[in-house]
Amino acid sequence: MPRLAEAVEGGAKEIEVHLDFGRDQQGAKTLVGEARAEVSVMCQRCLQPTQYELIAPIALAVVWNEDQAKNLPKSLDPWILDEGVADLYQAIEEELLLALPMVAYHEEKCIDASMLQAGEVEPEQSEDTSNNPFKVLEQLKGSPK
Repeated sequence: MPRLAEAVEGGAKEIEVHLDFGRDQQGAKTLVGEARAEVSVMCQRCLQPTQYELIAPIALAVVWNEDQAKNLPKSLDPWILDEGVADLYQAIEEELLLALPMVAYHEEKCIDASMLQAGEVEPEQSEDTSNNPFKVLEQLKGSPK
């Protein structure tokens, strides 16, 4: 699974897949189950690898065109096969890629909490206001006409 290997930092040496093949109420061929793999992904806080248990639920229905895909129940994703041989490894790889986290973090604190502050730092108030060019405007605004 080369695309999965590119998407993670390491791991995925063993992928455990459990699939039940069958048919739904409409007669469509289905693949239902899950795939599991232990992968290493980059922590977005400390930029060090962290272990992540990848669990990809699989609920696919084999269809031959877009029209058949539109008629599937919402619980099944279409696996559209044109006129070729189905590649089960590619379908499983797709589901594992979809299960990757968008942003990965270590479960424990990996950096100091003070480094996680966001927002602007309040500027220090200057005691010296004599060089303020708007001081004159403030005086004019306050004077009665």
